[in-house]
Amino acid sequence: MDDLDVLDWRERVAALYLSDLDLGGFRAARDALFGSHPSSPVPVDERAGFTGLRWYPPDPDAVVEAPLRQASGGLSIDTGGPDGVVDYRRVAVAETPWGPLTLWWIDAYGGGLFVPLRDASCGDGSYGGGRYLTDTVKGTFGRGLTVLPGDRVRLDANYLYNPSCAYDDRWACPLAPPENRVDVPLRAGERAWHA
Repeated sequence: MDDLDVLDWRERVAALYLSDLDLGGFRAARDALFGSHPSSPVPVDERAGFTGLRWYPPDPDAVVEAPLRQASGGLSIDTGGPDGVVDYRRVAVAETPWGPLTLWWIDAYGGGLFVPLRDASCGDGSYGGGRYLTDTVKGTFGRGLTVLPGDRVRLDANYLYNPSCAYDDRWACPLAPPENRVDVPLRAGERAWHA
């Protein structure tokens, strides 16, 4: 029943992201989900001693609003796994205080907004491959990225999270392309799985 477990996982993730929990409650609920769900990316042999994910302290300065500018073109990323090559289309570029970040649309059935990010903390406290602000295909709506009126977005780096491949190499994950790499260390959100 692995497929139904994945379906349940995605439903629970979406419900968590759409909940009215504050940051502390969100983190506690995410920890509980990661420690107990059969589709958790945490390896099964590490779940017995699981005490929670590693987080940076909440940082109110990690919340920014950014104007958007139009962007065009696309990108194809080979996941190295069963998904093969995934095509992405540029939706817009957010002009953040950290540097420009491209918002990507996944060009596949159902689509979804995807914002991977690699900052200067990656490999120095955060997962070296980068983290995600949102991946709506996986149900991460409304916390890391919120669309605002007037061609603006609100970005909250306190909700940066690791891709599944950060926990276990059985997962293949698209990582941040060069245009989504910033030179600023964002010591907010989820830290590297292992110190």
